[in-house]
Amino acid sequence: MSRILAIVGRPNVGKSTLFNRLVGKREAIVDDSSGVTRDRHYGTCEWNGESFTVVDTGGFVEGSDDIYETAIRRQVKIAISEAAVIIFMVDVTDGVNPLDEEVAQLLRRCKKPILLAVNKVDNNQRLLGEGVFYKFGLGEIFSISSASGSGTGELLDKAVEYIKEEKEIDDFSALPKVAIVGKPNVGKSSLINALLGEERNIVTEIAGTTRDTIHTRYNSFGHDFMLIDTAGIRKKQKVHEDIEFYSVMRSIKALEECDVCCLVIDATIGIEKQDLNLLHLAEKNGKGVVILVNKWDLIEKTNKSTVQYEKEIMASTAPFTDIPIIFISALNKQRIHKAVEVFMHVNENLKRHISTHKLNDFLVQVVEAYQPPAVKGKFIKIKFITQLHTKTPSFALFCNLPQYIQDNYKRYLENKFREEYDFSGVPVRLFFRKK
Repeated sequence: MSRILAIVGRPNVGKSTLFNRLVGKREAIVDDSSGVTRDRHYGTCEWNGESFTVVDTGGFVEGSDDIYETAIRRQVKIAISEAAVIIFMVDVTDGVNPLDEEVAQLLRRCKKPILLAVNKVDNNQRLLGEGVFYKFGLGEIFSISSASGSGTGELLDKAVEYIKEEKEIDDFSALPKVAIVGKPNVGKSSLINALLGEERNIVTEIAGTTRDTIHTRYNSFGHDFMLIDTAGIRKKQKVHEDIEFYSVMRSIKALEECDVCCLVIDATIGIEKQDLNLLHLAEKNGKGVVILVNKWDLIEKTNKSTVQYEKEIMASTAPFTDIPIIFISALNKQRIHKAVEVFMHVNENLKRHISTHKLNDFLVQVVEAYQPPAVKGKFIKIKFITQLHTKTPSFALFCNLPQYIQDNYKRYLENKFREEYDFSGVPVRLFFRKK
């Protein structure tokens, strides 16, 4: 039995507000307009000593031809099949809605524990309106207010009874995190679906389909890490909706918290200024970087296409050019598993530590080959080097005149480090200090 609690219901009854309250964070975007949540959104809840997964879902609308609502229905059904217990949420201010009837009919067929949560019960007058929901025949009713938290304790008490104690939830906090970032409609969600072998995230041809940051565990072929799908990030002046603004902020936050940043670009467009902004943000935050050129199947290729494309990308990313570049097709699943291997390799490079003895032996050879240029008639002597204990490979070099070290000499040293040691996809930081 899984340890998953799914929250389902029609649009705009307060599912995401309850989700945020249960996980103790504002992870799901909440807005007064309906249809904000689209993908399944996962978080962890702790209650009465039990830790379990909570899944927020999009609003279920049966029989709609809308492209999003069709995909949302499929996502809701997947969440129901995954869950051990289901919270069916309705709105007391609206009474029994025909859409509620359709959801109830779906849930009666699933043969799983259903907790009927009547939301927005903020006063005694509204408490009187809960009785009409007994017609669903789903058992006990829990009157709650997801905004204030009223009644959620009793709801969780009952949910925990159905959560099996013998199977402990996995600790995901120690797993490497790979954030899939890029502009809208470059194929980020398609890539994650291809890797997982299921339609985990909603994919349409409309830019901006993904709104929340979606965390998914990848555990296949000997690799175990968290994949983070993010909303497409556009230029500030092109962001008009509040919801898109929240989405962009969540995406940037995911980039700052991940270990490896996977920048997906569209092969038919090439690398653009906004892509470079994301790459420089990842580099500034000391993240591992991988570039995936998606939709490679749409390009007319010659035997030199990849080499020419790589040169164009490296010319744009200079001076940080030691970045793995993989040409993929998420649609055809071309080279996507090679991308996974590169993610893990870059993550290992982030944690690479070199002994002080080896570093100093290597430094002597590098400095003898090319001495630091003299400045104002003063000669610079680099005496000692050691690696700092930081998440990003960082090195402290002690010398007599650190203020006179030129940028071109810093790049020379960094390039020599990259030639000698494998720091592919990882920013290397050099700090010069006075001995």
